[in-house]
Amino acid sequence: MTPRFLLLRIRSVRPQMFLPGWPTLWLFILIICSLPAHAQGRTPDLPPDISPQAEAFPACIAKLEQQAIAEGIPAQFAQQALEKTAFLPRIIELDRKQPEFTVTFSEYMGRRVTAERVARGRELLRKYRDLLDQLVARYGIPPQYLVAFWGLETNYGSYLGKISTLDALATLACDQRRSEFFTTELINALRLLQKPGIEEPLVGSWAGAMGHTQFMPSAYLRYGIDGDGDGMANLWTSEVDALTSAANFLNKLGWKRGFRWGREVRLPDNFDFAKVGRKNKQSLEAWREAGIRTALNEPLPTLPPGRKLEAALLVPAGYRGPAFLVYDNFEVIMRWNYSEFYALSVGHLADRINGAGMLIQPPPDDLPRLSTDTIKLLQLRLQQEGFTTGKPDGILGPMTKEAIRSFQTASGMVADGYPRKSLLQALGINNLKNN
Repeated sequence: MTPRFLLLRIRSVRPQMFLPGWPTLWLFILIICSLPAHAQGRTPDLPPDISPQAEAFPACIAKLEQQAIAEGIPAQFAQQALEKTAFLPRIIELDRKQPEFTVTFSEYMGRRVTAERVARGRELLRKYRDLLDQLVARYGIPPQYLVAFWGLETNYGSYLGKISTLDALATLACDQRRSEFFTTELINALRLLQKPGIEEPLVGSWAGAMGHTQFMPSAYLRYGIDGDGDGMANLWTSEVDALTSAANFLNKLGWKRGFRWGREVRLPDNFDFAKVGRKNKQSLEAWREAGIRTALNEPLPTLPPGRKLEAALLVPAGYRGPAFLVYDNFEVIMRWNYSEFYALSVGHLADRINGAGMLIQPPPDDLPRLSTDTIKLLQLRLQQEGFTTGKPDGILGPMTKEAIRSFQTASGMVADGYPRKSLLQALGINNLKNN
């Protein structure tokens, strides 16, 4: 498509003025047409909620360039790197529809902890055993966890992502939802490009994560390790660098040596589900006294004298699904990716890679998928009833789950924090045909 300003310009001039130079003119037109949309001065057809962001993108890039320069990025480098960035509407759409917010726990874990991924993880555990043993000695992270992160992030390096990191981060930095976070990541990506051996184009996920273990630029700069001794930390081409960097990252996030992430457990009859949730931590001894046992119906383990361990109880698929006691290292996994579904999947995949079997109590597969609009309506109705959910954003996050538990308790329901059909109906949300 020829830009409109060029068509206007061409039509306003006599043809004989350009006949000798038509090849040059058409070359110029082709160059202009190949530029990103913001550089051409036009906006493609976009949804109404995204179109204003696309139109404002050039001005946003100009501001980001100035901020990068103010934070120490050389002016010429910042200009050359950012002037090539393109607004990617699909990135905004993906940011609004992250998996945990639109699928059930059964679907989420079922897609990630597969028999094939477990088998491949066990192969890689054997292949990299020497390296992994060195890493556990140095950083304290058991091998199966490093392999599990690798598996969930890129399916063991089989897909590292093909999206321009600068385009993705610039698009998200110009979106108001998490602009400050992604602006920082964009500037750190520019810093990363100035490191020896790191060259454009940077590619990765739609959210700007890169390499085998999908580090954001800030994590790459802070925790990237040259594990193979070639003089640079390359998380795209070196599995050794990626695994070493992951171990360093988890160590710095506070991983506790000698402890696991958590475990599947069995709840007693008539259990008080008001105790569910990551805010309701108790000692392992207190949970034992409350009648909780391992999934195999054995007593919870006892700790050596002088050692204490707190745990929280999660029921991600409601009272009919599996229950988990999660420990301090679960919170470390959450700092890698702030998603309970993700952290539970990492923990379970690590257990499977290390030889454990499938969940004793599988999650029910008949739970409804809730659309973003339904969750927003749920949040509004809960607030109308006096239960705080935070801003209605269509995300079934911790505050919303806590509000659900409070409403369920007040209504005499099982207070597991799960938005079952009976809860939705009690709040007057009856039309679930689009969920």
